[in-house]
Amino acid sequence: MKKLKLLWLQSLTCNGNSHSFFNHPDLFAILSKFELIYFPLIDTKYSLEDILHKQLECDILIIEGSIKKGLIKNGVDYSKLIENYAQEAKHIITAGTCATFGGVFKEYDPERISGFCFDKERVKENFNSYKDKLISLPGCPIHPKWLSYVLQMLGSGNTIPIDKLNRPQELYNITVHTGCSRNEYFEWKIDTKGFGHKEGCSFYEHGCQGPYSRGSCNKILWNDTSSKTIVGTPCFGCTEPTFPKERLFFTKTNMGIPATMPLEVSKRAYLTITGIAKSFTIKRLERNIIDYDS
Repeated sequence: MKKLKLLWLQSLTCNGNSHSFFNHPDLFAILSKFELIYFPLIDTKYSLEDILHKQLECDILIIEGSIKKGLIKNGVDYSKLIENYAQEAKHIITAGTCATFGGVFKEYDPERISGFCFDKERVKENFNSYKDKLISLPGCPIHPKWLSYVLQMLGSGNTIPIDKLNRPQELYNITVHTGCSRNEYFEWKIDTKGFGHKEGCSFYEHGCQGPYSRGSCNKILWNDTSSKTIVGTPCFGCTEPTFPKERLFFTKTNMGIPATMPLEVSKRAYLTITGIAKSFTIKRLERNIIDYDS
């Protein structure tokens, strides 16, 4: 079977998604299944000059970094360069939140910086041209196994079911809250004392975005071992178009009730469940923990 040609282009980026992918335990076995045309951090058959000044064949285009209008690198307008290869590619992967929605860099120049097909949650004009071959992989950075899943699905010719933001449902149809080892504390509204503590929930006092963010961070663990919430760090919501949000470590509440309900949870259901929960005292959980409402 002929190998698909893989091209990785960077725009405004910190290299975080490249370095994350480098941590995949089977990195070179995965790449060996493709013809690697160009990767900024690996020696490849073609140089950057070849990419800039020739129109090379490309089956899979991976875009890393935010798109900035008029960004000139090596004498070339990078936004136009990416568009040129996007038109030729059979599949497009936006690797990371910057390439997908604009991310951190958009906060610097909101008018000229965006994602490739999305400006935060707003659909850009070019979306209709690419929607049938676009796979969005937001994350800051992405989990290496998210990218390997997509590459292997494309390499084997399988269809990838996607959501309305073109994210793979297999990876983003659950929230980061799903599988969190602190879920029991969340249900009983018992918050942690601070960052790094082994017990307690980080939602009410420390702004954890797990209930608002789609992603499989607590299902597909980092290094097969851990996640932010496991080690006592709040989820930052980096898979969502709204990342980064203001007041990162803060959850707005009104009389102890979140101003925004967790995804797909009605206010009535939330109030019913938490009302029942607060009628119980769970000594096992409250040991050495400060109760949010006490």
